[in-house]
Amino acid sequence: MIPLIAMIAAFYGPEPAGRVAEIADFGGFAGMVLLAEGGKVSLEKGFGTKLPQRVVRARNPSDFLPGDNWRWASVTKQITATMAMQDVAAGRLDLDAPITRYLPDFKGPTGKRITVGMVLGHTSGLPDSNAGDAAAFRPGATVLPDAVCAGAVRDQPGASFNYDNCDYIIAGRILEAVNRKPYAQLLAERITKPLGMTSVRIAGPHVAGLGEAPVNLATYGAAGAITGSIRDLWRFDQALINGKLLPATARAKMWEGRPQYGFAALGQWSFEVKLSGCNNAQRIIERRGAIGGVQVRNYMLPDRNIVLIAMTNRDDIEFGELWQGVGLGYNLLSAAACKGPEK
Repeated sequence: MIPLIAMIAAFYGPEPAGRVAEIADFGGFAGMVLLAEGGKVSLEKGFGTKLPQRVVRARNPSDFLPGDNWRWASVTKQITATMAMQDVAAGRLDLDAPITRYLPDFKGPTGKRITVGMVLGHTSGLPDSNAGDAAAFRPGATVLPDAVCAGAVRDQPGASFNYDNCDYIIAGRILEAVNRKPYAQLLAERITKPLGMTSVRIAGPHVAGLGEAPVNLATYGAAGAITGSIRDLWRFDQALINGKLLPATARAKMWEGRPQYGFAALGQWSFEVKLSGCNNAQRIIERRGAIGGVQVRNYMLPDRNIVLIAMTNRDDIEFGELWQGVGLGYNLLSAAACKGPEK
């Protein structure tokens, strides 16, 4: 009798795409996975079903499709940071300038001491936008995030790292002020139209899909309101890797992971990790997002031109932390870039 592991390997194949599909399928993943190697997509596949209780025919094992529209959630911040660094490279924006240079009407008590770099790097000390059960993001909210973000601060500027949506809501306002254009227009002109990302939209007031909690996505703005397909997110990643969106110096600044803040960079995380099956540590650019039941993991290995993206509408799927060397995210990346986890 042929061992089960051998049968699985024979079905999926020994190449990275086959290994990633094997990990996703037999790890109980539900959603879409995309793998690109050397600038070409080698895997774009759905796993599981959109509704956990739905039974589907064997000929159609997954109803997740490549064209599905997903909440990109906080992956939006990665795109906002990229557009901000475009302005930095063009001399329109100064990372060391106070945000009140660009937003003179900002009412926050520490606005004159918060720099643009602090906002992009989550060290501004701005208020917690999720205080009060994230009331500003619920459908029908009467208090908008702009007012929340100008409230009582949680810390002094530059004193600590506090991940929060307020930083990127304010970053979006800065982009609009500097360029005198709405965020959606900047996104279209600089990112989506040049790259052919036709599925990408800024979400309207109320968006809820299968297995997703209703939220007012529009209020997340530059912090989390973008939606689109998994393939279009890869188009963004690939353009970033290929140097089409930023000069090398600006990209290096954006990807500068800070050890004292858990290797957080500007709008993403940048670090090295030893993956299973590789002899050397690999440089990873990671951006994750989660809103109302949807989870996104966006991984880039820029030195090897590898992109791995996973999107799910299950908030109970545990991706784990790459630096711990265990978990679904670690196993998927190991299968994509190395020989994969031991069976």
